[in-house]
Amino acid sequence: MPQHIALKDPHRESRIYSARTVAAVLIVLAMLGIILARYHTLQITEYEVYRTQSDSNRVKLEPLPPKRGLIYDRNGVLLADNRPSFSLSVIKERVPDLNATLAELQALVPVSESHLEKFHERLKRRRPYEAVPLRFRLTEEERAVLAVNRYRLPGVVVEAQLLRHYPHGELFSHALGYVGRINERETFELDETDYRGTFHIGKVGVEKYYEDSLHGSVGYQNVETNAHGRVLRVLERHPPTPGDDLTLHLDIDVQKAAYEALGDRRGAVVAIDPVTGGVLALVSTPGFDSNLFVNGISTRDYSALRDSPDVPLFNRAIQGQYPPGSTIKPMMGIAGLESGLVTPETTVPDPGWYRLPGDSHRYRDWILRIRGTGHAPEVALKMAIAESCDTYFYDLGRRLTIDRMAEYLAPFGLGDRTGVDTTNERRGVLPSTSWKRDALNQPWYPGETISASIGQGYMLTTPLQLAAATSVLASRGERRIPRLVQAVNGEPVPAPELEPMLASEANWNAVYEGMLEVVHGKRGTAKALAEGIRYQMAGKTGTAQVIGIAQNAVYKEDEVDERHRHHGLFIAFAPAEAPTIAVAIIVENGGGSSAASPIARRVIDTWLLGSSDFRDPA
Repeated sequence: MPQHIALKDPHRESRIYSARTVAAVLIVLAMLGIILARYHTLQITEYEVYRTQSDSNRVKLEPLPPKRGLIYDRNGVLLADNRPSFSLSVIKERVPDLNATLAELQALVPVSESHLEKFHERLKRRRPYEAVPLRFRLTEEERAVLAVNRYRLPGVVVEAQLLRHYPHGELFSHALGYVGRINERETFELDETDYRGTFHIGKVGVEKYYEDSLHGSVGYQNVETNAHGRVLRVLERHPPTPGDDLTLHLDIDVQKAAYEALGDRRGAVVAIDPVTGGVLALVSTPGFDSNLFVNGISTRDYSALRDSPDVPLFNRAIQGQYPPGSTIKPMMGIAGLESGLVTPETTVPDPGWYRLPGDSHRYRDWILRIRGTGHAPEVALKMAIAESCDTYFYDLGRRLTIDRMAEYLAPFGLGDRTGVDTTNERRGVLPSTSWKRDALNQPWYPGETISASIGQGYMLTTPLQLAAATSVLASRGERRIPRLVQAVNGEPVPAPELEPMLASEANWNAVYEGMLEVVHGKRGTAKALAEGIRYQMAGKTGTAQVIGIAQNAVYKEDEVDERHRHHGLFIAFAPAEAPTIAVAIIVENGGGSSAASPIARRVIDTWLLGSSDFRDPA
């Protein structure tokens, strides 16, 4: 049987080839159509969308932090300014390998482990594409090294910024407070928009109280960048609004006089202008250098401040609560006169001690251990104030009762915050029967009234409260909320006035006579201050016990540990005929008022005369 031989079919092959060619052409055309359609979408239909996205890669919105407002004293002396500083920062999103970059930076400039630790803390609370500081205060040489190596450090930037600087360091540390780095808690509390690009905020004192005024308003600018994030040009700029400048009532010369007079002792001085309510001096010693806190204080420096037995971070002027001692006796005098319980001529027997009816306990007068007897057989108000007769005020306090005493002393501002324009003020204690019941759940005892009548026992005041109370005395009852800030951007900020304390002119005069005798009388407790004085000063000495003394025990200062010695206090105002300054001083463990009264003379001399020639006779 013959075999069939397959023959070539050209027609069939031609059809297959044609079909394949058509399919290939259709596929190519379809792909071209898709490309053209997509091109149409990109270039025409969605052009604006993608142009905007492209610009977002090329154009960057940068915040422009405002310049913090400056702070001046009443004479225009700069107390807090801003100084240019360069910082080394890293933008994490632009860094290919963060660890490698940090290691390279350590090889170029000094970067300690502490710097790295704080950097990683800041990194956790940063905003996207925000430059996170690694090092502050770069030197000129360090900036040059980083500039040379910039091409191989993507995401690393050297930024210029203004940092807060306190040219007088410790002198105004407690009065001004300080700014510091924004912490994690503050990051969540602050307005993100308003603080965009800002790394510092007021932490305490005037800096914190007036934060809203000092901060200003943030600005912004649109900048064009290259692929590495380097700014090529500024496209649009909206400048920030700088913070307000503050002018304070503080006087640098008075502040310096108070600070130098306190020396290395622990204590506080507050001076107020009774006419305006302005705080002329607010000193607490020891202080600290506010500049240490601006960019984060080192562990070593903070430990030294925190662990110091002198507690330099404690603002004694507004936070220290001390028994006012005999400095409240002029106020007690007003209470006795206004209540009608005594007149300027009323006398009290003074054997050097006092007994409550039906009680054998003797409440001693301080003069007893010196003279062995009282101030005089009979003591009236003028002598009681001038010589600080405890017996007179023991009797007055008993007759007033603790609740009426509190009622008359409250208008002087005792037992409540003054409302001064700073932070962390404490209120002190003005005791009463209701106060003790609420605070201690205990009844009030008559002997406690005796202690309170000379500013001891439960009664506590701050130096600022005492200065405000002295201002009320000096102004014959006019009451103002003390103010540190005098003007904002040149616009005066008057101290708010309170309802005046009403008392008769004759009663004010009677108390004034006693206070004048304290300084100018032959037996005044501060008569040493009168030497060479060129004005009349009205004052009152005070001593606050730190430890109790047994009934028949004798206080011997030389045998008592320094930190257990009495506090020395003094209040004064001058010139007596038209007071323009009222001061309150406390010297912790100073032993008595003789440690405090010379400070008042020096401060008042500086305010009234421009300098002080007074030298403490001791």
